[in-house]
Amino acid sequence: MTARPRGPLAEGERVLLVDRKDRRYLVRLVAGGSFQSHAGVLEHDELIGSEEGSEHVARQRDGGGGPGRRFLVLRPTLSDLVLKMPRGAQVIYPKDLGAILVAADVFGGARVLEAGVGSGALSMALLGAGAEVVGYELREDFARRARANVAEALGPAAPYRVEERDVYEGISEVGLDRVLLDLPEPWRVVGHAEEALLPGGILLAYLPTINQTAELRERLARSCFGLAETFEVLRRTWHLEGRSVRPDHRMVAHTGFLTTARLLSTKGG
Repeated sequence: MTARPRGPLAEGERVLLVDRKDRRYLVRLVAGGSFQSHAGVLEHDELIGSEEGSEHVARQRDGGGGPGRRFLVLRPTLSDLVLKMPRGAQVIYPKDLGAILVAADVFGGARVLEAGVGSGALSMALLGAGAEVVGYELREDFARRARANVAEALGPAAPYRVEERDVYEGISEVGLDRVLLDLPEPWRVVGHAEEALLPGGILLAYLPTINQTAELRERLARSCFGLAETFEVLRRTWHLEGRSVRPDHRMVAHTGFLTTARLLSTKGG
């Protein structure tokens, strides 16, 4: 996996342009290129070689009077990439990605099976944490998009492989450390995960409804998995401006239920 770049911005890098109203634009720097919006035109040549965090003023279109809008230029974070990257499937939100990495205890060198790769958002988070990832994806268009998004973000050398296959029919890999599931019926994978995971390995499932989650928990209770836990993550930002201090009116509330369990050496109840 390629290391994250540091220092001045270089041609070929993707950058995030942020205006004063916090509108964000993901742009790849190309010599001689330009970013054009209603706020004006910003030449890529001005950005190439500049420092991350610098501010640049767009010129007005057609030579109009006065300067255009100011833009802050930064390298995008994983969260920025996930929310801005091309996708076919609904992505897992950044607030859940962080929780998944911790709840599944993803570590450098971990061998992870991810089933239901979607657009590759979770794959990117896992690879960024140092895991080696094998993806199972039933839809060819989703598999193709995930491969492209991961290669775009992390480079073609990332330890990432996606197979177009149905995880409900079985798991070929053995000696896995983690199995992560983002699909409608994860209870159908529990038996396969028992055979594929190392003892103590973790299964994690991401589900939109509590009814699906309850069915998964019932199946886990009849398996070799134990220490099952289910939770959700609600993210609320705050408005702080002078003496005005209050929660923001809008928040990213329920997106999915996360369920984890560990493979034990004895049969569950």
